Amino acid sequence: MKRALLIGGFRKARSLACNLNNLGYRLTLLNANHQHCLELARLDFATVIYGDGTKPEILRQADAEKVSLAIALTPKDADNMVACQLCKREFNAQRTMALLGDAKKTAFFYKMGIDYVFCAVNSITKLIEQQEFLHGIATPVLSEGRLNVAEVPIAQTAPITGKKIWEIDLPPEVIIGCILRGEESIVPRGDTRILAGDVLIVISRDQQEMPAIRKLTGRV
Repeated sequence: MKRALLIGGFRKARSLACNLNNLGYRLTLLNANHQHCLELARLDFATVIYGDGTKPEILRQADAEKVSLAIALTPKDADNMVACQLCKREFNAQRTMALLGDAKKTAFFYKMGIDYVFCAVNSITKLIEQQEFLHGIATPVLSEGRLNVAEVPIAQTAPITGKKIWEIDLPPEVIIGCILRGEESIVPRGDTRILAGDVLIVISRDQQEMPAIRKLTGRV
């Protein structure tokens, strides 16, 4: 069974634990706040340990050597880095993830060996950049979890104008589900040619939407 260790972060840990439990993880929650431990102990699917996640002996008590995923959620960036480094170097955790408050430290955290760094500021910035890029180029139709659907108008100057579907180099996670051409809706085949003025219904995985729209429209 997959095992995950969540270090600190009372409310975040509780919510994340529920999600990971649904994904089949066996969970250990480590928290330096005794009251938080008492509250977290109500999660009947998790083991809760009171202690400081930056201390090797506490991580050992939490069976850190058995986890495949260690996530540090404390409000202190330095503690999150230390906890992840210990899990990685001393206990050979396969993956480490750290919550980061100061976005300027992102590159440093990666340099120090943290596998994944997540920061609210970076996430919000990325979302704004995405919306700024899409404004006037594509119209979002659906954005639900990992799936995005967008309407992408094709101009005369677009690099795919005049090409057939099979000639367009798109990632496998991106498909052109429909072409709106005037009053006509076309379910495309490999030999369907894209014309100026077409509106493409593009279905993509979350991380592929912007690269795909750039490739289709030629906008950077």
